[in-house]
Amino acid sequence: MDEHFLKFADRTDAGQQLAERLADMDLRDPVVFALPRGGVPVGAEVARKLGAPLDLILVRKIGAPGNPEVALGAIAEGAADNILMNEDVRRLSGASDAFIQRAHTEQRAELERRKKRYLGKRARVDPAGCTAIVIDDGLATGATMKAALQSLKDNGASRIVVALPVAPESALAELTGLADDVVCLLRATTFRGVGAFYRDFGQLSDEEVIRQLARVTQVQDRPDDRISQRQVSIPPVALAGELSVPQNAQAIIVFVHGSGSSRLSPRNQRVADDLNARGFATLLFDLLTEEEAQDRRNVFDIPLLAERVIEAMVWIGSEPDVADLPVGLFGASTGAAAALVAAAELRGRVGAIVSRGGRPDLAQPYLPQVQSPTLLIVGSLDHDVIALNEQALAALDCDKKLQIVPGAGHLFEEPGTLDLAIGHAGDWFVSHLASAEVRSAAPAQPAGTTDRSILRNAAETLPDINDPAFVAAFDRFGSHRIVLLGESSHGTSEFYRARAAITRRLVEKHGFSIVALEADWPDAAMLNRQIRQTGPRGDRPAPFARFPTWMWRNQEFETFIQQLRDINSAREPADRVGLYGLDLYNMNAAIAEVLRYLDRVDSAAADIARSRYGCLTPWSREPAAYGRAALTKGYAMCEKPVIDMLVDLLKKELDYSAKDGERFFDAKQNARLVANAERYYRAMYFGSHLSWNLRDRHMFETLRELLNHGGPDTKAVVWAHNSHIGDARQTDMGRARGELNIGQLCREEYGDEAALIGFGTASGTVAAASEWDAPMEIKTIRPPLPGSIEALCHAVDMERFLFDFRAPGNQAMRRVLSEPRLERYIGVIYRPETERWSHYSPASLSEQYDAFVWCDDTQAVTPSQVLAGRGEDETFPFGL
Repeated sequence: MDEHFLKFADRTDAGQQLAERLADMDLRDPVVFALPRGGVPVGAEVARKLGAPLDLILVRKIGAPGNPEVALGAIAEGAADNILMNEDVRRLSGASDAFIQRAHTEQRAELERRKKRYLGKRARVDPAGCTAIVIDDGLATGATMKAALQSLKDNGASRIVVALPVAPESALAELTGLADDVVCLLRATTFRGVGAFYRDFGQLSDEEVIRQLARVTQVQDRPDDRISQRQVSIPPVALAGELSVPQNAQAIIVFVHGSGSSRLSPRNQRVADDLNARGFATLLFDLLTEEEAQDRRNVFDIPLLAERVIEAMVWIGSEPDVADLPVGLFGASTGAAAALVAAAELRGRVGAIVSRGGRPDLAQPYLPQVQSPTLLIVGSLDHDVIALNEQALAALDCDKKLQIVPGAGHLFEEPGTLDLAIGHAGDWFVSHLASAEVRSAAPAQPAGTTDRSILRNAAETLPDINDPAFVAAFDRFGSHRIVLLGESSHGTSEFYRARAAITRRLVEKHGFSIVALEADWPDAAMLNRQIRQTGPRGDRPAPFARFPTWMWRNQEFETFIQQLRDINSAREPADRVGLYGLDLYNMNAAIAEVLRYLDRVDSAAADIARSRYGCLTPWSREPAAYGRAALTKGYAMCEKPVIDMLVDLLKKELDYSAKDGERFFDAKQNARLVANAERYYRAMYFGSHLSWNLRDRHMFETLRELLNHGGPDTKAVVWAHNSHIGDARQTDMGRARGELNIGQLCREEYGDEAALIGFGTASGTVAAASEWDAPMEIKTIRPPLPGSIEALCHAVDMERFLFDFRAPGNQAMRRVLSEPRLERYIGVIYRPETERWSHYSPASLSEQYDAFVWCDDTQAVTPSQVLAGRGEDETFPFGL
């Protein structure tokens, strides 16, 4: 079987499977050392299974000069100041001693920062004499793993076991000699990055790492007498219950079982134990009296069961040790429906809901009224209940998610499946109750008229990006001919994953066949051949090899490419979706493609083309230098030859296209690129707005050519920065600087057939550089400036939402956001210290876009582990 089909559901699933393998080994005095961030949730599951302590082994990679994604070396916590060096990379990259020393100092400081952030004053585990199990979520090149192993060996570990969900065979072979045992669930012979082997490989935050560590510590270190337990009787009919309250409880979870189950259910008891260990109080109680339970019909009396939940909530409010705690509901079977009905009645009093194998569909009339964040957990083998939960998920209008547990049936009796469900439930409650505000059960007050309340009322809550309901929210744009999807930075994982999910929906459900990127045409063409399966890349150089490599060489985008290929595999060649680059950079590759094409169809024309393009040969390694030279009289002579080349191709269009229409179209677009690029490099020295306009007009014209080439029914999705897809006329770009962009040109040409969708964020991390052609860094995004668009969206206080500026009834919201406010733009360059001047510009948001997607906290993309050459600075001077 193709190993790419063998995927883990998420890191918790990988940890569960890895723990089962390790439990069969004779591991004496084991200690789990996890590599943060990704290794921590995997290691947490192993530590729980083995009953072993969990600690971190902190390591930092030192990237090669100009290629930070490539490991020049690595350092580890507690080790000597020596760097575990990759001498081959050092030789190839030309890294000097000064560079290595500077990088070592920087990474040592970051290692110490993370140590303080993750561990604080937490006691560490001494590896001396122990079996050290070193865990990560996967292995790519192994540089940081080698540094970790060397550190543990130096500190006296008696036995070292490397445990991994997935890794390439080649990398595993290099660990021999550093570890006593290497355990890997999936040894990959074809490797496209660790994330390709996970269905959910989202970025982890520092807070999640800290929470995972605390969770394991609570389970292992909790003395029994730290949890107060008592039997209770809930009025008015004296329902029997059991209340468990840990010291410093952060919330209380009320169990709402169904199908005749009682407070003594072993499954619910097991869930309660885990939640107690995480710091939650729990209430398990019988929803029916002994007499009522004799009548089987009462098990399905949802209003009666919901009334009992409300009575329990009232009782909680009278108990001093739990009265002020946020409340969550954990429902199963028919109890899940009762929990949802009760939550609809109680409104803000219920902070979160989890349904395990539940029947939320039985609460159908109440689902739109539920405000509480709701997680629906269903086993993958429980097919009928999955369908019912999908229907309920669609009806819910709150923060929601459907979580499928692989290999689980209705009762989660299969090995490891209940643990997975418990983990998902606990994480949901931690995320939504740990800092929840305690609110009374009084009816919600009418919304106010402040800007915040207006925006909150208009915001449409979006679930997790992996939730089917997320993409369903964008079906409203499926009738448009062009959907432009933006991003407020070039290095944010959520923007790539969200655009990928939306694009797949538009392709599969609404007939879109073009995906057009803010990327170089010849580079994207190589991926297009792969996606459409029209032939090998041949002797062409690797695509996207110049700065900024991480913009398209990242795991999120690589996953999307594979998904498009999978979609096309089931289609006839004529119906396959294509991927295209709109940008005008990589002039050298474009010239090579034109010559390659003419060599095949017209050798005489190829000779003429070589002569004409020879004018640009002196600047082939640095095209920007041509623009500087063009300031001197006479050097603009290259303009005519490259335009003549394009004209000649157009004159022979009928003849050439008859031989191979798609290849001719590609050659024509490359010739157009060369002609516009020549003008671009001259224009950039006469004013940035001139070169900006030339570039965006070229991108728009390329998009128009793609649509015309495909025919009148062809529909396209565009991926580009917000600065390109938001109507420039509604920003300072157009109003003050005379700049236009793709979004403006699409509105002028296609009117309402074009939908412009921007994306924004308030906080988190981003992949960006500090200077042009400088190494990529993971930078922390500063809090939004007061009064900015980002500050307004952050104040809405939702994790994800959508503003639809075209929707009827949103006049008040459009009015608030039509006022010019500062909007943040982060390109491939991000300078937090000067961001007010370098990254903010006034814009009227509701006029700039047709819709706006908000992700409050986001994480940086994961760069691919590729050694990319330092090519021409062809994208200078823009970072957008």
